[in-house]
Amino acid sequence: MTAHSLSSFDGNSARKDGKGTRFVFFAPDARAVHLTGDFNDWDPSAHPMKRQPDGAWMAQVPLNHGQHHYRFLVDGKPVLDPRAEAVGRDHVGAKVSVIAVG
Repeated sequence: MTAHSLSSFDGNSARKDGKGTRFVFFAPDARAVHLTGDFNDWDPSAHPMKRQPDGAWMAQVPLNHGQHHYRFLVDGKPVLDPRAEAVGRDHVGAKVSVIAVG
């Protein structure tokens, strides 16, 4: 399975715009991708991502200002965002991707 952030996407795969923060993850062979994070209590059903024609997956999430931890679940397996602003640790010490919303 190939899973990485959209290589042609300029900048980070999580981007703030007027409708919230847009998360993009490139996994053309995936059957399902979900976005989990501290903003949805790590609930895999809260933000299913939508497959795009080019094999990328996208979700738009309204986030409050501040730093947020997140991970993608690709076919049920946790995957860090290789284009994240930083890598941090969650409450049990597992690695997570980090985005700052300002």
